[in-house]
Amino acid sequence: MENIIEVTKIAKMFSNQSALKDVSFHVKKGETFGFLGPSGSGKTTTIKVLTGQLAQTDGEARVFGVPVSKLKEPTYRRKIGILTDNSGLYMRLSVYDNLKLYCDLYDVPYSRIEEVLEMVNLREAKKKVVSKLSKGMLQRVTLARAFLHKPELLFLDEPTSALDPVNTKHIYRGLENLKAQGTTIFLTTHDMYEAETLCDRVAFLNNGIIQLLGAPQELRQSFADHTLTVVLTDGRREIIDKGPNGATALYKLMSENKVESIYSNEPTLGDIFVEVTGRKLT
Repeated sequence: MENIIEVTKIAKMFSNQSALKDVSFHVKKGETFGFLGPSGSGKTTTIKVLTGQLAQTDGEARVFGVPVSKLKEPTYRRKIGILTDNSGLYMRLSVYDNLKLYCDLYDVPYSRIEEVLEMVNLREAKKKVVSKLSKGMLQRVTLARAFLHKPELLFLDEPTSALDPVNTKHIYRGLENLKAQGTTIFLTTHDMYEAETLCDRVAFLNNGIIQLLGAPQELRQSFADHTLTVVLTDGRREIIDKGPNGATALYKLMSENKVESIYSNEPTLGDIFVEVTGRKLT
């Protein structure tokens, strides 16, 4: 499968402060790749390097097969959508009129506006002036703008940080629909549930260093202790092995009708992050 992003040993320094250190990874075409870590770990810096907004201090970063320094060319800008903490919206205009401007910029039909507003659950607010919107609504407008032109590659920096659970789920459905259409998504987040829900692979970034990379379920299985928790009908809990001895014990409990529920003792991505880095995702 073709790699849309290829990063080889990049580093980024700000004065005497190191933001990224010897970072390497790739992102496949059509993949949702999660870049996970707490605030200040280097996630936003990575997006800025990969979108040509910042130049790396060392190493090589390529997007669409070309060095990131070339991404300012119109041919490549049209292939990319970006959501960052800088909205870039015109505050005196309505939601709809803001998106019309971007339709004109990218030569996209106005009919696309209704589609993206539905994806972010904002169709009823399209006539509202942007300056009157809540923080969560503003974030949804910038999301709509980011994928208005159906980009081949979408960069999302904490896309649901200001959203309530209902709208978050709505955004998840929209992103899954974009992915099904072939969009590659690079997602930074400190929300481990979001990562498990959306991402094919994740990288744990801590202090500018990738400390772990893999598919969420593979990582959870590799850190699991290979036991099951059995909740009994009287409220007690028993921890049993997944091997033959555990199977015998579980069969006995079930034959006696004592089992209320069973679940595997796999850690969450958050648990693994803390174990690997010693840091909490805050």
